[in-house]
Amino acid sequence: MTVSAGPESAVRLAFDAAPALGGELIALRRALHAGPELGLELPATQARVLDAIAGLGLEVSLGRRTSSIVAVLRGGGADDGHRPSVLLRADMDALPIVERTGLPFASTNGAMHACGHDLHTAGLVGAARLLAAARAELDGDVIFMFQPGEEGHDGAAVMLEEGVLEAAGEPPVAAYGLHVTSELPSGLFTNRPGAYMAAISELGVIVHGKGGHSSRPHQALDPVQVAAEIVTALQSYVTRRFDVFDPVVLTVGRFQAGSAPNVIPAEAEFTAVIRSFSDVVGVQLAHGLPRLVRGIAEAHGLSADVVFSPRLPVTVNDAAEAGFWARTAAGLFGSDRYESMAQPRMSSEDFSRVLQRVPGSYGHLGAGMPDLAPGERAPLHSAEARFDDGVLADHALFLASLAADRLAESARSWRRLES
Repeated sequence: MTVSAGPESAVRLAFDAAPALGGELIALRRALHAGPELGLELPATQARVLDAIAGLGLEVSLGRRTSSIVAVLRGGGADDGHRPSVLLRADMDALPIVERTGLPFASTNGAMHACGHDLHTAGLVGAARLLAAARAELDGDVIFMFQPGEEGHDGAAVMLEEGVLEAAGEPPVAAYGLHVTSELPSGLFTNRPGAYMAAISELGVIVHGKGGHSSRPHQALDPVQVAAEIVTALQSYVTRRFDVFDPVVLTVGRFQAGSAPNVIPAEAEFTAVIRSFSDVVGVQLAHGLPRLVRGIAEAHGLSADVVFSPRLPVTVNDAAEAGFWARTAAGLFGSDRYESMAQPRMSSEDFSRVLQRVPGSYGHLGAGMPDLAPGERAPLHSAEARFDDGVLADHALFLASLAADRLAESARSWRRLES
């Protein structure tokens, strides 16, 4: 299937209001940034979003197990025999990071929007406002998916279980998402067909030894030394056992042992995350990593408990929808503001679960601060990450255009079939 991208004149006229929305969206983003919330329960964030979309005539439903929001906009131009929908998604949760940006609207509650979800939320609110203004011309419905719990809580899975894909009736014909990044130049759009972001799994390890006095290690079985050896061996394993063109990245983000420097503890434990792109590699990791860990522990006379847990699948962009996504960005803002990524990103995303069930595309929008050189821009998940919220008007216009033009394409295809 080829999906075209082109302006629908009546709808585009309604979208001329996008630049004027910029100030309101920036104000909303900064309010969200100052009051970040974690996980699946974001009551204050939910309340702000509900207030921001009030009066738009949306069919709103709230999550039962999370503070999610699903809002459906009914378009007035749909054929009675064909009423497609398109899903647009924004994640709303923050990270447990103490902010160090020095911004006047910086968070002070120990959490931080260090991944730009405050911009995602404001951008989707803006798209809802633009599409509501164009309601009469829309050839179908739009589902707005405001999602909690993307940062390690699998909020997308919860919303899928609660029926987000059925919110408008039939499942959507396409689903789209957009992630800002502090590392790319402000205003640059990127995506690619196929694998776009990595699958993620977690490896939990507890090494059991025998405690003792730090001056007499020969009387103990030191789990710290063995766990450290395992960490090093894991890095060697992923670089020597897997094709460099089907890559694996393993990072140990937590390592804990002991209570005093002069005591050899009885246990040491660590947790690693592993990212990959293929099912074959995923199977090999699930079998090979636990075997390696246990083997090293046993070689030293210790034992290890190992749990390998797949967390999220690969984020895969449908080829036709990724092409439509790219043409929409270039058509709206110029070819110099779109780049196709040569390689996928190693970060992971629970929107992958939506794209397993609905064809669609995910991509990034640069929001790097213009006053900083590329090497000075703090990355996502940094306590110093700063974002140019001047991109929000374009963010909203892009999402709204994806939905409106994809509905129009679906209507054209339907009419061709009917004729």
